[in-house]
Amino acid sequence: MKLQSTAGYKIIREWLSAKGKEPFLFQQQSWQHIIHHQSGLVNAPTGCGKTFSVFLGAVIDFINRNPKNYQTKNKNGLQLIWVTPLRALAKDIGRAMEDVISELGMNWKVGIRNGDTTNSDRQKQKRQMPEVLIITPESLHLLLAQKNYPEVFKTLKIIAVDEWHELMGGKRGVQVELAISRITGCCRRHVANTVAIKNVTPSATEYSAAGKPTPKLPSQKPATENLQLSIWGISATIGNLEQAKAVLLAPTGLEGVIVMAHIKKDIRIESIIPDEIEKYPWAGHLGIKLIAKVIPIIYSSKTTLIFINTRGMSERWYQALLTEAPDLAGLIALHHGSIEQDLRLWVEDNLHTGKLKAVVCTASLDLGVDFRPVDTVIQVGSPKGVARFLQRAGRSGHQPGSVSTIYFLPTHSLELVEAAALKKGIEENYIESKEPMLLCFDVLLQYLCTLAISDGFRPDEVFKEIQSTYCFSDITTEEWQELLFFLTQGGKALQQYDEYKKIVITDGVYRIENRRIAMRHRMHIGTIVSDAMLKVKFLSGGYIGVIEEYFISRLQAGDVFTLAGRNLEFLMIKEMTVLVRKSNSKKSIVPSWMGGRMSLSANLGQKLREVLAPSGTHRKRETYEEIRVLQPLLQLQEQLSGIPNEKELLIEHLETKEGFHVFVYPFEGRLVNEAMAAILAYRISLTMPISFSIAMNDYGFELLSDQPIPLDDTNAYELFSADNLLADIQKSMNSTEMAKRRFRDIAVIGGLIFQGMPGEQVKARHLQSSAGLLFTVFSEYDPNNVLLKQAYREVLDQQMEEVRLRNALERIAGSKIIINFPEKLTPFCFPILVDGLSRNNLSSEKFEDRIKRMQEQLDK
Repeated sequence: MKLQSTAGYKIIREWLSAKGKEPFLFQQQSWQHIIHHQSGLVNAPTGCGKTFSVFLGAVIDFINRNPKNYQTKNKNGLQLIWVTPLRALAKDIGRAMEDVISELGMNWKVGIRNGDTTNSDRQKQKRQMPEVLIITPESLHLLLAQKNYPEVFKTLKIIAVDEWHELMGGKRGVQVELAISRITGCCRRHVANTVAIKNVTPSATEYSAAGKPTPKLPSQKPATENLQLSIWGISATIGNLEQAKAVLLAPTGLEGVIVMAHIKKDIRIESIIPDEIEKYPWAGHLGIKLIAKVIPIIYSSKTTLIFINTRGMSERWYQALLTEAPDLAGLIALHHGSIEQDLRLWVEDNLHTGKLKAVVCTASLDLGVDFRPVDTVIQVGSPKGVARFLQRAGRSGHQPGSVSTIYFLPTHSLELVEAAALKKGIEENYIESKEPMLLCFDVLLQYLCTLAISDGFRPDEVFKEIQSTYCFSDITTEEWQELLFFLTQGGKALQQYDEYKKIVITDGVYRIENRRIAMRHRMHIGTIVSDAMLKVKFLSGGYIGVIEEYFISRLQAGDVFTLAGRNLEFLMIKEMTVLVRKSNSKKSIVPSWMGGRMSLSANLGQKLREVLAPSGTHRKRETYEEIRVLQPLLQLQEQLSGIPNEKELLIEHLETKEGFHVFVYPFEGRLVNEAMAAILAYRISLTMPISFSIAMNDYGFELLSDQPIPLDDTNAYELFSADNLLADIQKSMNSTEMAKRRFRDIAVIGGLIFQGMPGEQVKARHLQSSAGLLFTVFSEYDPNNVLLKQAYREVLDQQMEEVRLRNALERIAGSKIIINFPEKLTPFCFPILVDGLSRNNLSSEKFEDRIKRMQEQLDK
């Protein structure tokens, strides 16, 4: 695109020049697309000015429209909506925008709207909208719940969605799609009405009566062509950028553009190598033992972020660092999603100012907060994906031209293979895709109720908007009518209960008129379910953070646990609040959070198989330092059994005093390996009466039985076939029970279950009980219910990764299956065996001592 010099463009260029800065080409290209009212997606490395590529475009467009009075013109109405996935990002982005506005001498106001916004600020925004509104997806839906909300969008020129790659893969992304469809619809109707008013002219008869010739009217453009609203996404690199753009822009009906930075970001990846490589590794035990190697990195860096995959382990690492280096007290901090907000904000502010030497954190600091003092990142344990590793690496050297430095610290020696695989994935730009969600009827039900408590909605009008979104492009008329029937009459199964008859129809407009139903819905607008959380407070007062209900339910009064880097004695639960007091106990329980174990991505699994390959088309595995130091382990594996290349599947048969083992190594991630193990066990059980216990990790899985397991050359390919996969999944993994648990979240999001008033939330087990009852009722009286079908579909897509499982089985069908019979446990099977033992807790002796004895016996 030829860059045009406009009034706004010149002013911004002069402002940048005065600061000694020159805009990147991709930023200038974005500005040009914006002033031509185009829509699209900006893709650039972290720290290269993605925010300014859109925000300054909005400023240039405004100056172009108001070249003489852009500095004095105020109360301009809402110009830019900036959607951000995290509250933490809002403050940082708002600060950067306000600096620009101030230096340009403009009268724009920047407002923030999220769960932390005070009532007084909300009322101010309602009376007079700022020109820029930074908002979360949930709060954007709250905006749609206001009376006369279309008036807010009359002046709107741009919707920007930050970190779109993060939002797109979940239900919050669906919330964004629906909000864009409504705002776009409002803008189209406003344009159409304005055009219609402007073109009210006397009729031909009136002209004739006046003795004047009938004028020729200009042809009218469709409302879509007149639409001046631009939609822009800002995304890190993912494997499906074109699809990401299509999902975001679907409601506009426009193809849009992708603006790519083409700026190479230098990344330096260093692995922290243990002094001794264990030939029989096991998960989790090694990481914290390498803490002595971390301390010098912290001292030699300006500021270091230490990424831990789980909140529980981040608590342990924070305590361990203080124990190892007491002089770091006051210079290191802890940051994760369960720590109270004021403390998190304190940590973020001190990161900005460079007052902290290190912060131990989780995914809470993954996204684009700009911490310029950070020059080093340490990743503890595998991030399980190339994209996540790149994202975290980009937290360091957060300026154009700076090198991002990231250290990989393994939690067991075999994890070094993943470090080599990550390097290979980054070299080949083999980045994971983010799959958009489809037909999320629970989010749609919530959205329709949101529209119904404001101005109401007309079904035909809204149905067209909903069909324009990517998520609901395949919704059928029958499904739509079922949703409307449910909202107005309670559906087939709940017609007898008035509380499910939420919407009334008046003159063709669907509204919620019951004040109690409306109030309940307002309290839960934007709800996207996570695990049930309880607030943690001191008995004497003072908020500490939040903890999951399932963890607290296992504690007895007097038990000591760790949260926010403090040892706390559990006293009692009162009104959904955990009351505690400080404890000086040296021993404490580290909380575990549900979903703490991430699964290996398909892309990283592919690269892992390639770097392990002894031979083939890929570069020699010894090229990577990590593989070289693992040679003693790999040589033992080859000696005892073998190492598969990327077109082979290795199976090991082994007999121990525990029984008969089969170990299989697909390297497909924990979730796929678990589903594959269950299917294999089910299919074998069809041939003979046999029972199994199952263990798995990201590399493979184990079937253990008290009798020999019939898996050999004669039936291996048949047992790993993708034929009848769906039926076998349902029979092998109790999909009904899994769907029932999934249905709880769907029922809460869809408004079937009320979570309670603030401070009086219903306990998770009571929610599950209510959801279980509804699930049973639907299964019996309305088996084709769309929410019921959604529950089963989500189990297949998300918990079992059915598509990836099918792809893995099809890959295996085209591979060579190698079956070996090692005389003793191998380095590959040992961590899987240990994983099974840790979950079964077979012995009362200290677990780690038992594992050490097993290692010593194997080394003989």
